[in-house]
This record gives sequence, structure tokens and C-alpha cells, in this order.
Amino acid sequence: MSATVSFKVPSPHGPQPVTVSYARVGRGEPLLLLHGIGHHRQAWDPVVDILAADRDVIAVDLPGFGASPGLPDGLAYDLPTTNAVLGALCEALELDRPHVAGNSLGGLLALELGRARLVRSVTALSPAGFWSPAERRYAFGVLLAMRHIARRLPLPLVEQLSRTAAGRTALTSTIYARPARRSPEAVVAETLALARATGFEQTLRSGATVQFVEDVPQVPVTVAWGTRDMILVRRQGVRAKQIVPRARLVRLPGCGHCPMNDDPALVARVILDGSR
Repeated sequence: MSATVSFKVPSPHGPQPVTVSYARVGRGEPLLLLHGIGHHRQAWDPVVDILAADRDVIAVDLPGFGASPGLPDGLAYDLPTTNAVLGALCEALELDRPHVAGNSLGGLLALELGRARLVRSVTALSPAGFWSPAERRYAFGVLLAMRHIARRLPLPLVEQLSRTAAGRTALTSTIYARPARRSPEAVVAETLALARATGFEQTLRSGATVQFVEDVPQVPVTVAWGTRDMILVRRQGVRAKQIVPRARLVRLPGCGHCPMNDDPALVARVILDGSR
């Protein structure tokens, strides 16, 4: 069931109100799920029911994405601000150091929460921040192209394309290795989410200088990478292992950039194993 929560976040101009939309289901230790740029919390739908059998799962729409409104003036879409937002969110929901799993941008945010010791464990699926300059430019180019296409396509055309496997492939093959498995309704919803994401440009701009270069001590870390990731290529996982040497590096065979839909059982197992 979806809900919203509001709280205050410090800024140079004093505390600012932030509202976040989320869905919560299951029982057990708390597990926070963070999506990637331009996506929404429904990206986790393929694995939520599996996870909810053993975890109290909280899937979040990041500010400016999905159903969450953008950040107020005075708050930047950068890592320190987002860290503060997620920390305040956990306080508002009375989550005492939850486990966290994130994909892409969400994976980077999960690692940042781990470095700040705000979480019990981190599972990062194709996390951002381990790129070379050329790899970052390539990834940003792909993301901008996806955003441009999503904003230009009329909704009736998106709905028509979503009804066939070939159409779903045309719309989502950049992020899924098995796009035909995605439901038509999910494809329409995530295309709209990408087109309407008010935080997209500012988040992407702030990522231009991001490089993850420090270890994540004292928190168990799992880094998992799809072998068919077309946005953040899998050799970045080797770099992540070099920077976070105690991390468990997991290969996700046949999975793309958003592996939750490509192999839900495998991804859920990786997350559950990483959040023991």
C-alpha cells in the first residue's frame, strides 16, 4: 500500500520540508529499496513479494521521481542532500539502521548510506560512481536519449507499443536484458515516470563530478552486476571490488542494468543473502 511521509531537512536557508512517497509491505528486519535515475519504486515490483516474506520492505520514490514531489528551492539534488533526506526519512518512519538495496543511482546512494553507517547492510545492483570518464559520458548520453524519447512519444503510441513483445523491447531493452517479460502496464508506467521526472536533469548534472573512491568500512556490502548491462558495463564491478575490498561481488548472468525484472528469484536471493 502506498503512502507519503513529510519531514524537515537542513539547508543553508533553514529546515526545508520534503515529502516522499513509498510503499511498505512484509515483516522482518527493515529493508529500504532505492531505484535508479528516471525510474520509480515500481522497478522493484518483481522482487517485492519474495523479499516481503522475510523483510519489512520499504520501496521509496526518490524526491523528484515517481510519485514524490521535487525538492524545495534551496536543496540540491546532490549526494550530501540525498543522504540527509534518506536519513530523515528513516527517522520519520522509525527505521533503526535498515538494510538497504539500490539499483544504479540507488546503488550509489545505498553505498553512501553504508559509508555514513546509517544502515545495517548494503546491496548495490550496478551502482553508479565506478565509471571512467568515458564510461560516464557514454552512460549519461544513453540516459539523456532515453529521457528525450520518453518525453517525445505520445501516450497512445507508448500504450500501443507496450502491447507487443517487440514494442516492449523497443521501449525498454536499454535497461532490461529480457524486456518482453515486463508487463505492458509496467512499461507504460515507467515510460511516463521517466518523462515526468522533475529531478532528472539536476540529478544527472550533480552526478557529473561523482566518483566513488572510498571504502565502506564496518558494514557488509554486496555488489552485483548483470552480465548484459548496457548502461554501466560490468567491468565497473571489478573496480568496485578494488575500492570496497571486503565487498561480495556477485555476477548476475543474463541480466541487464535493472536486473530485478530479468531474474527476480536470483536478485531476491542476492538481496536476502546480503542482508542477513
